Amino acid sequence: MVRKWTAVIPVKRLDAAKTRLRGAVPSDRHPELALAMVRDTATAVLASSAVAELVVVTDDPAVGAAVRELGARLAPDPGAGLNAAMRYGADDVAGPSAYRAVLAGDLPALRPEDLDEALGRVSGRSFVPDAAGIGTVLLAVPPGAALDPRFGGPSAAAHASSGAARLIGEWPGLRQDVDTAADLATVLTLGAGRRTCELLRDLGLTAECAPAA
Repeated sequence: MVRKWTAVIPVKRLDAAKTRLRGAVPSDRHPELALAMVRDTATAVLASSAVAELVVVTDDPAVGAAVRELGARLAPDPGAGLNAAMRYGADDVAGPSAYRAVLAGDLPALRPEDLDEALGRVSGRSFVPDAAGIGTVLLAVPPGAALDPRFGGPSAAAHASSGAARLIGEWPGLRQDVDTAADLATVLTLGAGRRTCELLRDLGLTAECAPAA
């Protein structure tokens, strides 16, 4: 039987998103960068053969309009922080009978095939650490399991200590989230999604992006 996952991405309002990344682009273009990364992440998730539906939890109207156009389902942010948004999207909107995976919304180099491979390795509650091995970019649960997200700070250790299994794989675009200007530079070497690349090229921050694999 082929699993079909419901993916969930929580997104803050753009004027409050990615504070550690401020300064990487002119301040008036920062919301555009945050939105471009969300759109590239959502596009890759929706192209994954393992994903049946994408739920985006947000109260930002620009984010909502952009991801709805891509084919995502919207859910309102319950307003109690990142983990609450993830629990709401996964356990309440998708429901406990679904295969559910929550992802970071700042994965502009994500490749659908990497997500397919990672989700294919899930047998119980599982997580994928970020490239630094400190944070978490994906937490997945099979039907009947509670999501129990522990995002924020050293969340990889928190998820491991809570009993989640660490998924092992290269998956560079899946593991490379963007919190800093250095992360953004790394994403360009991996092959940023079209919208992120176009914005950075428009700002004169890159002559070209690595081709998407």
